[in-house]
Amino acid sequence: MFLAMKLLEAALAPSNLIIGMAGLGVAALILRLRRVSVALMASAALLAMLAGWSPLGPAAVAALEDRFPTPPLPADITGVVLLGGAIDTHVTADHDAVALTDGGERYTVMATLARRYPQARLFLSGGSGHGAGGHDLTESTAGKRLLVEIGVPVERIEMEERSQTTCENAKESFAAIRPKPGETWLLITSAIHMPRAVACFRAAGFAALPYPVDYRTRPRDLVRPVTTASQGLAMADAAAHEWLGLLLYRLTGKTTSFFPAP
Repeated sequence: MFLAMKLLEAALAPSNLIIGMAGLGVAALILRLRRVSVALMASAALLAMLAGWSPLGPAAVAALEDRFPTPPLPADITGVVLLGGAIDTHVTADHDAVALTDGGERYTVMATLARRYPQARLFLSGGSGHGAGGHDLTESTAGKRLLVEIGVPVERIEMEERSQTTCENAKESFAAIRPKPGETWLLITSAIHMPRAVACFRAAGFAALPYPVDYRTRPRDLVRPVTTASQGLAMADAAAHEWLGLLLYRLTGKTTSFFPAP
């Protein structure tokens, strides 16, 4: 199921759909289906311009990022849960150096909170989110190494290494932490990912306080063209990944709401 979901996400990524449509157009041209070829290639070009240069991708990302505003920090907290997705475990394993992805801000914020709340528990949730990869390095292990390297005491760091998806993050974190009524736990993940994370944590019965980081958009991005087509397509792909994840989790009963509210 995990691999099937990854394949589906890849197939429905806007950039892959556009290139696939153009490829079918070339195939139709070779088969002398001129009208079909023109229709496919023209559609691919139009969609590429729309997704690559218009504010469509940033708008779809902003709708996710703005769903849960960054809250004021409480005077005291019980602990912090940081979700996986910010470390490339394949590159990390191959080069023996922690390789951060675009979501690397999750770890710098975790280190900052560790200093602000010296008594808080620090919990990393993340197994392998890439399927078969030829190594057994989990993100939690790599994340623990990074946090220790930047000064977080190793004895403070707890973790689980079983989860591969966001809803598994929630279930495994709840099982390991067993949060008690009245405790305050912060949930750290990228702002674009926070709606899906909240949906999963609520379904698991873990009432953590969303603390989004790693923002990628700002209001002015919604009223101006994207600088490069590659940037626009990357935004569209990221948004499609999250919106599709929200839909599939709801349809398969893993969550109780499609787009959770604050």
